Amino acid sequence: MKRILVTGAGGSAGINFIESLRMSKESFYIVGGDINRWHLELPRIDKGYILPYYNEPDYMDKLNGLIEKEKIEMVHTQPDIELDIISENREKVSARVFLPAKETLRVCRSKLATNVILSRNKIPIPLSYQIGRIEDIPDIMKKLQKRNEVVWLRAIKGAGSKAALPVRSFRQAKEWIHYWRATKRLESKDFMLAEYLPGREFAFQSLWKDGKLVTSQARSRLEYYMGNLFPSGQSSSPSVAATVHRRDVNRIAARAILGIDKKATGVFCVDMKENEKGMPCVTEVNAGRFFTTSNFFSLAGVNMPYYYVKLAYGEKLPQLKQYNALPENLYWIRLPDKGPILVKGERWKSRKI
Repeated sequence: MKRILVTGAGGSAGINFIESLRMSKESFYIVGGDINRWHLELPRIDKGYILPYYNEPDYMDKLNGLIEKEKIEMVHTQPDIELDIISENREKVSARVFLPAKETLRVCRSKLATNVILSRNKIPIPLSYQIGRIEDIPDIMKKLQKRNEVVWLRAIKGAGSKAALPVRSFRQAKEWIHYWRATKRLESKDFMLAEYLPGREFAFQSLWKDGKLVTSQARSRLEYYMGNLFPSGQSSSPSVAATVHRRDVNRIAARAILGIDKKATGVFCVDMKENEKGMPCVTEVNAGRFFTTSNFFSLAGVNMPYYYVKLAYGEKLPQLKQYNALPENLYWIRLPDKGPILVKGERWKSRKI
């Protein structure tokens, strides 16, 4: 029985990763680690442990102590900030990890660094500028508003649409940055202004081994999870998503990943949104961790977290399609206290009056 440690196990992404492993026919001994005692009551784990914060001096010692105590063979982590410390210290982790190269993860953590590489490789991205000083904002907005009156302001680093806000004026942008500076210690240089993309949004989840695509599936976010409570009107996680087959989405996502890492290994997820011409533009590339809703594809029949673990162990996988691993029009619907449910092919309970 494989012995797996999942850190960030009490978060939604960690819970769904664990659910995917539990869906497989193989039995796992799963240890969950998290900073939150209460949230560790949620995942289906065999043992749970409270880990220190990623930036505490004894984090690695405590992690390795847990690995030794529970005879852990493999570590998987979901939170970006924890992924950083594990990636940078992977040689010191006393269990296997299955991660892209350190530099790949460094690039993917910065949306600005990602944009530079993608632009160099002629991969479509939204026109974007880092904010050096607050005084630079009017000139940047003037350039971007030639394309759209709305401009997208967001943090350069961070998940979950961190500090994202559509703005129309210098004052809105300035006051938003001032708020984050006062409450979260972000400076103007931690933000970027980007072209607003008005079209459909896509998410591409994939597994890779030594630069070869193992399998992938794209979905469209149709409704945002608690999006009505976000100032931007959206979050990075959907309450309604549907599988899609789009050749351009698949091609652009794969090119983006290989543009960052020609020997891509592990899990890579790409966010895209259409511009006014309907062209999917890459807004970010996430490496080393799964989308929150990884259990969507797992329940539908393509269990990427399970295949990811098998790849880490060097085991043979079943025959998988590189692209469009699942049928189109599979819907994943969830709310905070209900679901998720999988609806196949427009088979709805409701009817128009």
